[in-house]
Amino acid sequence: MNEERGKFSKLGFILAAAGSAVGLGNLWRFPFEVGDNGGGLFVLIYIIAIAAIAIPVLMAEVSLGRYTGKNPVGAILTIRPGSPWKWVGYLGVASGFMILSFYSVVAGQTVGYFCKAVSGGFRDMTPETAEAMYTGFTGHSVAQVALLLLFILLTVFVVSRGVAGGIERCSKILMPVLLGILVLLLVRSLTLEGASLGVAFYLKPDWSALTPKLVIAAMGQAFFSMSLGMGTMITYGSYVSKKDSIPGSSGWIALFDTFIAILAGFIIFPAIFSQGMDPAQGSGIMFNVLPVLFAKMPGGMVFGALFFLLLSIAALTSTISILEVPVAYFIDEKGWKRKYAAYIIGGMAFLIGVPSALSNGGVAFFSNLPGIHMGFADLWNKVWGSYSLSIGAFFIALFVGYVWKTSNALNEIRTGTRRFPLGGLWAFSVRFMAPVLILAILVISFL
Repeated sequence: MNEERGKFSKLGFILAAAGSAVGLGNLWRFPFEVGDNGGGLFVLIYIIAIAAIAIPVLMAEVSLGRYTGKNPVGAILTIRPGSPWKWVGYLGVASGFMILSFYSVVAGQTVGYFCKAVSGGFRDMTPETAEAMYTGFTGHSVAQVALLLLFILLTVFVVSRGVAGGIERCSKILMPVLLGILVLLLVRSLTLEGASLGVAFYLKPDWSALTPKLVIAAMGQAFFSMSLGMGTMITYGSYVSKKDSIPGSSGWIALFDTFIAILAGFIIFPAIFSQGMDPAQGSGIMFNVLPVLFAKMPGGMVFGALFFLLLSIAALTSTISILEVPVAYFIDEKGWKRKYAAYIIGGMAFLIGVPSALSNGGVAFFSNLPGIHMGFADLWNKVWGSYSLSIGAFFIALFVGYVWKTSNALNEIRTGTRRFPLGGLWAFSVRFMAPVLILAILVISFL
């Protein structure tokens, strides 16, 4: 085995993969999707989608990675040497690289807001001053590029130290810290006056809101929440021991990911309702709404700092996994040393990320691209964070289901576990249900 690759322990894999899945999508996107899509009904469909689509595709990716011991490109070429299917692997590697470049911009902003919270920047905050602060913050070119560089360097440092010494060790520290902060914020939020209104909104399904758009939104959130479609779980699967249970580990990863997302809602909605705010705040909830909420809340400065520290940790565990995909490719296929691969790819991601860092008012050209009428970061997110992941996941499901064959995948899945009685249901989901629903998500996203 290539010593540059390394191996996870059982707990290390679960925590690292859960860290990959638990990111800003859980703590930021999930709550605002719930707020915009009928509250409890969205949560219910999300949980169903996790079980019906996300877990089967997660198991497919992990089994492919463990069977081959390779990155997405190497895994496909091991099954079908010289096959055009290798381009699905290349798409995963490219997606990981491109997503790292713009995701790190938002991740850096969470660090910036953590510093603002610690320094008392949320004191006496109003909706108007919050919006002005965010506009000034994102429009400060030097600060945005510096925070991007800081987050890329943090990510590169961890990945360069290897699987066991870097990724696993970091995950074993950060994930318990993340959970501890979540619990503290949960207790504070649920004890606010009027919190019960937020809990009722969050838990009570509004069946009148049931529309195809809501179902597609919930399925899309469930799917992308699990870091599927860009080869992360194939890569992480390649570091998993044959002695470990893929169904068991996948179940724990999905449970942890779903638990964190749902917990985030129990923090945000009671707090929003306690201050009489509108839950349908959209994507501005993180930077424009929450600072105002923390300014009004007793002890809000402390809890505001904890919240943005939480976001920073969640973002870091995700960027680590995203960088690992192209790093593993260059280690496996090009023979690069891990540190060299991590720093070179990280440096390139930083350079490509600069336009995204300047696209929120820093530079007019990048903030409103001619002929496209959207910022560079929004464009990159749409192309690489939505379309490419859907396309990649669609073809990965087809590859496992029809090229590698679900019978071969099931043999790998059953290695390391005593029994897996749901093999037939898993195969049906990977071969039929997942591709159809992923295709529906992709088509709707173009409309």
